[in-house]
Amino acid sequence: MSEDPGFVPLRVASHVASRLVNPGGHPSEKALHKAVDGKVVMVTGASYGIGEATARKVAAAGATALLVARSGDRLEELKRQISMDGRTACVFTIDLSDMDAVDALAADVLARYDHIDVLVNNAGKSIRRSVDLSYDRFHDFERMIRVNYLGPVKLVLALLPSMRARGRGHIVNVSTTGVRTPPAPRWSAYVASKSAFDVFIRTVALEAASDGVTVSSVYMPLVHTRMSAPTRAFRYMPGLSADEAADLVCKAIADRPKAITPWWVSAVEAGSAVTRRPWETAMGIWNRVSEDTSSARGARTPEP
Repeated sequence: MSEDPGFVPLRVASHVASRLVNPGGHPSEKALHKAVDGKVVMVTGASYGIGEATARKVAAAGATALLVARSGDRLEELKRQISMDGRTACVFTIDLSDMDAVDALAADVLARYDHIDVLVNNAGKSIRRSVDLSYDRFHDFERMIRVNYLGPVKLVLALLPSMRARGRGHIVNVSTTGVRTPPAPRWSAYVASKSAFDVFIRTVALEAASDGVTVSSVYMPLVHTRMSAPTRAFRYMPGLSADEAADLVCKAIADRPKAITPWWVSAVEAGSAVTRRPWETAMGIWNRVSEDTSSARGARTPEP
């Protein structure tokens, strides 16, 4: 289907503006190679989008890339492509919402490799649905909390002891700017679950620092992936490509900052006391003029 001509200028403007939302650029090949060459790097959610692009980059830099996701066929194809370049990857097909499977994953990985040098917590599930369509959908909140919070927590708890025992290790949390800005309509389940893990991992960072374990949180702005695609308005808003977002993850791996955040998030946080009422007014208007996606309304097929 061809793009609506009326949206072409917006698409061009979005491409230009996307340069402004990139919060950190990308690491040099030398820096990433130094950080991961010969190391074991686990990337969750590696079958699509940011996770797939990150796995390709760390493998190309010399890491043994452990590919974790539910889509086994996609992971096997990614492994094949990485292997064709003379690099190393291993596939682990699991659902992170299955706590027993997470335990089995950690046990398998530690038995094979003894340790993990870098854990990239990227896997996640998103949902955009207004509360008036959620009264009888408590399971949506349960799914969000299992995939975005409980599963990642379970994985960190399983892998962290070996990192602390070795006196080194790095965890990268791929988060969202939504946990640091005032709330936006229809994102209650998603942002709440991401916020829970954000607080958890920042607290872990304080406790594990004395044992040589570091934590980086990457607060992603809008990234144009299959996760954001169902929200039609997002297609014409400034955002990063999956490859650009993966550069930020790799920068976090190479430089190990505490956080990578778009410049405007700090401004919003600092001015939140002053801007709260205008923000809430603007979000109220957005809520009235925007709509739930077709999938949120229960349609079996997404909007074209």
